[in-house]
Amino acid sequence: MQPVKIDIRFPDVMRGLFDKARYKVFHGGRGSGKSWSVARALLLIAVQNKMRVLCAREVQKSIKESVHKLLSDQVVALGLCQHFQILETAIRCSNGSEFAFVGLSQHTVDSIKSFEGVDVCWIEEGQTVSKRSWDVLIPTIRKPGSEIWITLNPELETDNTYVRFIASPPPGSIVQKVNWSDNPWFPGELESERLHCLMTNRADYDNIWEGKPRSSITGAIYAHEVEAMVLDRRILPVPYDAMMKVHVVFDLGWNDSMTLSFVQRTTSEIRVIDYIEDDHKTLDWYATEIRNKRYNLGKVWLPHDGEHKDFKTGKSARELMEAMGFDVEIVPNVSIEDGIRTLRQLLGRFYVDEVKCERLVVCLRRYRRFIDVRTQEPGKPLHDEFSHGADNGRYIALVADMMSNAPAPGGFKRRGSAMAV
Repeated sequence: MQPVKIDIRFPDVMRGLFDKARYKVFHGGRGSGKSWSVARALLLIAVQNKMRVLCAREVQKSIKESVHKLLSDQVVALGLCQHFQILETAIRCSNGSEFAFVGLSQHTVDSIKSFEGVDVCWIEEGQTVSKRSWDVLIPTIRKPGSEIWITLNPELETDNTYVRFIASPPPGSIVQKVNWSDNPWFPGELESERLHCLMTNRADYDNIWEGKPRSSITGAIYAHEVEAMVLDRRILPVPYDAMMKVHVVFDLGWNDSMTLSFVQRTTSEIRVIDYIEDDHKTLDWYATEIRNKRYNLGKVWLPHDGEHKDFKTGKSARELMEAMGFDVEIVPNVSIEDGIRTLRQLLGRFYVDEVKCERLVVCLRRYRRFIDVRTQEPGKPLHDEFSHGADNGRYIALVADMMSNAPAPGGFKRRGSAMAV
């Protein structure tokens, strides 16, 4: 194949894209052209040399949430349509190069092994990637000469990605801050937005536009309580005590995330020892996950909508879980604000496993209220990717003092070969 010659320019601060390094980290605020530049660089390299590129982010429920469209648009902009085939869930080059897309939170050490032959892994929205995901991903990207590229708009200075790659980067890493002022093609429309933010929302300006991390999320509901957990060292390894019951607390979802917390309670402590978050999975799938953990199960707690009948099955989540042998109770139906107050009062008793429940801590830390840009007054809690985990924490608080370590009346319940308490 003849070499492809393309005359294309990049912001000067992005020149490290074409240098050799295990880690390349580009961080900064809005309008810097980080992702745009990385997409172009990867396409240019891929059209010249056969390579496998893995495009990853923490949560990817559909291909629309990936950088698939950004890469596809750049294929057109660079005039490379004759070299690339744009598929629904992948992008392939005529020389054998391939781009794949994945959400890290859905993978385990075993399931991610298929990516061992990757040449470059591009992590977009790197500020949201958890410690667990990094610990799974990094050993997998191990082909000789392989690289991990990271783009992020920093949010919290305590985020694992910020601590791991910016505050204390691995030796030999390329770490470059890139802001709007470094982008020669910064558009006038964004300049108007930047100036408006500078004049009306100075508290958030430095983070949004200058890429400076926050000490806490603006409008964060549990900021002080989670910070106290950190200072008191209550986010730590929390072992399973087989002598106590493990209660499973659900926040139901399908397109939105379904979350499950595994909780043990003593007289003074609420111990969250495990956590599951996923979507588009049926209740029988979660039931299998629960049983596979082989905990000394107590009750399963469902939110009030657990008694609503599903139009597809004609049965409620409670009926389905009870049919599978679980002892089910319903969380009291109180207002969101009353639930928030209850959780804030009880978080001082929470001990949360720092590895298995890392996602839950992230959700609690990032759960926030809508802030009116005109008045700067907080409003209702936002419904976003972190609200499901925060809702789960709220349900834990509402039922924590109802959790018992006593055997269930009637002993074990059986259904086929499955056994639960």
